[in-house]
Amino acid sequence: MTAPTVKAPPEAFDLEVETLIIGAGACGLIAALSADEAGQQVLVLEADASPSGSTALSAGLIPAAGTALQQAAGIDDSPALFAADIQAKAHHENNQTLVNLLAQNAAPVIDWLTETHGLPFSLVDDFDYPGHSSRRMHGLPTRAGRELIDALRSAAERAGLDIICDRRAETLYFADGLVHGIAARRPDGRLETIGCKRLILACNGFGGNRALVSKHMPEIAEGLWFGHDGNRGEAVLWADQIGAATDHLGAYQGHGNVAHPHGILITWATITEGGVQVNAAGERFWNEAQGYSEAARAVLSQPGGEAYAIFDGRIAAIARQFEDFKRAEAQGAIKSAETLEDLARALGLPVAPLCQTIADIPTNSTDRFGRAFGATHLGPPFCGVRVTAALFHTQGGLQVDTSARVMSRKGTPFANLYAGGGAACGVSGQSDSGYLSGNGLLAAAVLGHIAGRATH
Repeated sequence: MTAPTVKAPPEAFDLEVETLIIGAGACGLIAALSADEAGQQVLVLEADASPSGSTALSAGLIPAAGTALQQAAGIDDSPALFAADIQAKAHHENNQTLVNLLAQNAAPVIDWLTETHGLPFSLVDDFDYPGHSSRRMHGLPTRAGRELIDALRSAAERAGLDIICDRRAETLYFADGLVHGIAARRPDGRLETIGCKRLILACNGFGGNRALVSKHMPEIAEGLWFGHDGNRGEAVLWADQIGAATDHLGAYQGHGNVAHPHGILITWATITEGGVQVNAAGERFWNEAQGYSEAARAVLSQPGGEAYAIFDGRIAAIARQFEDFKRAEAQGAIKSAETLEDLARALGLPVAPLCQTIADIPTNSTDRFGRAFGATHLGPPFCGVRVTAALFHTQGGLQVDTSARVMSRKGTPFANLYAGGGAACGVSGQSDSGYLSGNGLLAAAVLGHIAGRATH
């Protein structure tokens, strides 16, 4: 990997464009659609052979309050309630202005993608995500990020937007407080220089840069890296060199429910609907209601950094709306049995402790870990899957203003440099426990849309 550098601009560029976007994930493609709608000349650079990024690895769900879909479903929600949920999960560590910006603009972005660009969003309406006061998760039919990125790419293609792949940006040309362009590495090894009037950083975070992960979030450094390898931290590395402000670099989204060794994400609905996690001794070890991001540290603390998600057939039926879960079943990661004794044997767990653990789950009360359970108890057929912990993506990054312009350490915005998604500081507080489901794509969609339509 060539370290990202900052240099004075060359006398001439190989190519010049009005708005240049680095990264063709959800943030970059939404920014491109928004910029095109605002009448700008747009070029998107993507390091991979085709657009994918962290978006393709996600469940593709975007939280939004007050959408047309919610209204049609009779769901009473508001940006104010959404903002309060975000801050509550993050222990009020977020910048309130940024929280309000994302909460207030999420619904208009979902409605715009649905009505203008034909993305077939629908609400996840059969289970609740921890920390969300309303059912506000919007996703495409397969509930898979791959479908979302493909739909956004198709919309960009219909709009005639230029997306050039196999171009990794290496050098930022910067002088006198302004971005002048970048240099990108071509597949043949040659550097290509591209001048721009404004630059949008949609190149996500630094989860794929192990040195930066170890520096800023050592507690997850040993976790499985489940994000996109292209997330190498160009945005924060350039920020250090131009005096841009960063914040909450220790914030990240973890996940403690990744099928192991299959490497397939198991939806947290397996837990929220009444399932539990046990360790190799067949015993529970924490309050799973805290969330799947916190689960990463909890699972890593167990012997071998492994655990087992235990649920039942009723919950599995809900989980099957996610393509990843069906794939895990197809690969044999999910074990099922009519009795807990047989499930324990299938998973290699001690029989008596597992049976006692499940028997100890209370009904309509709170357990010793502080988790409240409802009236529905786990019943046959019983299901289980061996899981490990993973780092999905970082949540800290460049500070931005309400126009998504990058802020300098002096507290003033750079006139023509913008950031969104994982390149920008999100709203997940200072660590892993502040992550509210969907925060990553929330920042990608809203900041991408704002940056795209902004003018320099």
